[in-house]
Amino acid sequence: MPQLNGDTAYLGSLDSANYDPIEHLNAIFSSPSSLSSVSRTSKALRIYQHELDDEIAVRVQQQSGSDVDSVKRIQAAKADLAELFQKVEGVRQRAIETEEAITEMTADIKRLDNTKKNLTLSMTALKRLQMLTTAYEQLRGLNSSRQYRECAQLLQAVIQLMAHFKSYRSIDQIATLSRNVSDLQREMLEQVCEDFEITFAKAEVGQRTGMLAEACLVMDALGDNARSRLITWYCNTQLREYRQLFRGSEEAGSLDNISRRYSWFKRMLKTYDDEHAALFPPSWRVNELLANAFCEGTREDFKGILQRSARRSDGQTLDVDLLLSCLQETLDFEHGLELRFTNTSRASMDTLSSNDEKSPIFSQAISEAFEPYLSIWVEAQDKHLSTMIPKYRSQIPRQPDEEFSPQMVISSSTELFSFYRLTLAQCAKLSPGARLVELTKVFAKYLDQYAQQILLYYVSERPSGQTPSKTPQIEDLVLVLNTADYCYNTSTQLEEKIKSRIDHEFKSNIDLQSQADTFMGIASATVRALVRRVEVDTEPIWREMRNTGWSKMESVGDQSSYVGEMLSRIKTRATEILGMLHKQQYARAFCDNVVELTANAYIANIFQCRPISEVGAEQMLLNTYVLKKGFEDLLTLTSPPNTPTPPGYIKRVAQSMSRLDPILKTLQVRPSPPEALVQAYLIHIADKTDANFRKILDLKGIRKQDQAHLIELFQVHCASPRNEGLQQSSPILTPLAVGGPTGGGGGVHIPTGLPSLSTAASLRPSSLPARCDPSTFGSAIMTAARDGVDRFGYARSREYGEYACGFENGESAADGEEGAESGYSAVAGGEFECG
Repeated sequence: MPQLNGDTAYLGSLDSANYDPIEHLNAIFSSPSSLSSVSRTSKALRIYQHELDDEIAVRVQQQSGSDVDSVKRIQAAKADLAELFQKVEGVRQRAIETEEAITEMTADIKRLDNTKKNLTLSMTALKRLQMLTTAYEQLRGLNSSRQYRECAQLLQAVIQLMAHFKSYRSIDQIATLSRNVSDLQREMLEQVCEDFEITFAKAEVGQRTGMLAEACLVMDALGDNARSRLITWYCNTQLREYRQLFRGSEEAGSLDNISRRYSWFKRMLKTYDDEHAALFPPSWRVNELLANAFCEGTREDFKGILQRSARRSDGQTLDVDLLLSCLQETLDFEHGLELRFTNTSRASMDTLSSNDEKSPIFSQAISEAFEPYLSIWVEAQDKHLSTMIPKYRSQIPRQPDEEFSPQMVISSSTELFSFYRLTLAQCAKLSPGARLVELTKVFAKYLDQYAQQILLYYVSERPSGQTPSKTPQIEDLVLVLNTADYCYNTSTQLEEKIKSRIDHEFKSNIDLQSQADTFMGIASATVRALVRRVEVDTEPIWREMRNTGWSKMESVGDQSSYVGEMLSRIKTRATEILGMLHKQQYARAFCDNVVELTANAYIANIFQCRPISEVGAEQMLLNTYVLKKGFEDLLTLTSPPNTPTPPGYIKRVAQSMSRLDPILKTLQVRPSPPEALVQAYLIHIADKTDANFRKILDLKGIRKQDQAHLIELFQVHCASPRNEGLQQSSPILTPLAVGGPTGGGGGVHIPTGLPSLSTAASLRPSSLPARCDPSTFGSAIMTAARDGVDRFGYARSREYGEYACGFENGESAADGEEGAESGYSAVAGGEFECG
């Protein structure tokens, strides 16, 4: 739009999308003086309107012309498309006409081709029919003259030719010829069988070997049924004498004569190899099928014999020795057959890949009959083991003249597992199924008995004729510890070995972990018994501590006199014991428990030293620091110089001894002001139990009438919101009971770190226990074993294999006693070696 200049305001573009005429007019005529430009503005607007009209007219004219051109182009395209369709239709019509012309031209050629094809088929069929007829006539002549080699070749040709005429059997002549061929095949089959029967009846096999071998070629051509008939006849003929000789009801058929059965068949196989093997093609595997037939018949005989023996009216049972002897002979016989036929006849029919994973041919072919009666054998092993346990118990762990070695184990354990190994190998061969499960239960039964009646018996204090109780020597305790460790590892290996030998469906029934845990419980008990030696050595030292006047001390000096003596005695005994422990995990367990025992005993004796003054508590705290520093090198007493102490052990010492700090630090605070003592208790002991707070007050010697105010103040503080997070009872103070004054009654019970095994810190002021209570010691050990004693970081690990023998090495019963000696050999000096 043209711009209007002069006094009027600026006129914006009328083309704006958001054009507002009111605003535009207000902008143009913003004042009264601008009204003078109304005519000029109106003129400008009319000019702009005319220009717009002209422009619109031009655009409309241009668009009208463009539409006409488009319509013309569309009409032209439609005309071209119609013309194209006409041309396509014309081409299609000409193509149809051409095809019809070509078909008429080639119809005669197709008829000639069909005629040629039919003529060719007819000529081929006639030629084959002529060949079949000729071959049939020749085959009849050859068969009558028993020329079996030529018959076999010609018979194959006749069978192949006859297959081409299956679709022509509706023709009478073809049907007649087919019947004639079938009749000839049956005639040849009967003739060959008759020749075999006559030849064997007259014992003329040697003279007619060639003819019979060629006759077998005919049977091969006749098919599988013919071949099976001849083989079945041969096997029955050869085994007829065996069945007559060894009927189950006759004396020759009894179990006593089982070796005669196998000897007879071995002679039969030798006869086959020498005289009859040349008659049959190797691919028939006649000797293997003969062996199968023998095994099947013998198995059924044995089943009947064993059933009759088990149902004897005179009450006698099967002779276990005879049963095992027969079974062993049977297994040896089956093994011999397996070796013979796996290496010969099977190799010729199996592929190379299948040879690597062939299943046994004769495994349990006869021995299956013995399977239901092997429970008698398992019972025999049970009875034998029941006689071994009392014998082992009557033996001493080590002969007096036998030199001690830290690696020694009790000889009876190696003897027991050697028997287990040989029995397992034998049973796995006899029956890797349900009977092996039964045998495993017998193993588990006597492992439990060995643990409880032998090892636990050795480690327990027991009455003797001269003294109230007989305490095991340290060497004997170490011997029991080594044996328990050996039994733990070997039991685990025994379980794995059984699982590797047993049938897959029975693997879930094999579990000796409970027995392994029992042996680990024995090991824990033995370590506790060794710690008991340290406990006995330190009893006079604790008495000296209780006799010290802790309430009358005026100042803190150097360590108390009993501390140095205690460390000296502990280290002397520990040096002796650690020198005998050849496994680091047991040395660590021993030291851990010595530290735990000392810490618990210290806490127990603190409660027997009442009253304790603040200075006395500070002196006790100093003594605990000295003990802690002394215990840090306990584990390395027998190690080479400059051997670093494991950080884990140092941390364990700090944790054990730090349990004394809360009590002693609380006792260091004076009862006045009372607020300070209560706060100290809440900070160090940190529980809400009134009874435990009274124990601290009793230890400090505060009179009962003076305790009421302190207890009331304690209760107020416990009810405060900021003390809501305190524990309900302290695990240190709660099990403790404050006794009377020094030398008085009262009792304290603190666990020592061997779960469910120890009453080590069940100390009384007047009479500290001088020995373990054997009446409860055994049940405590068994309880700990059942709970799974993984005290020494085993986590049922398989890594401790120094004593692992036999079951990891895969020996079998075939190794005999030599295998036992190599698997378990007790060498000079008592050390135990692995094969």
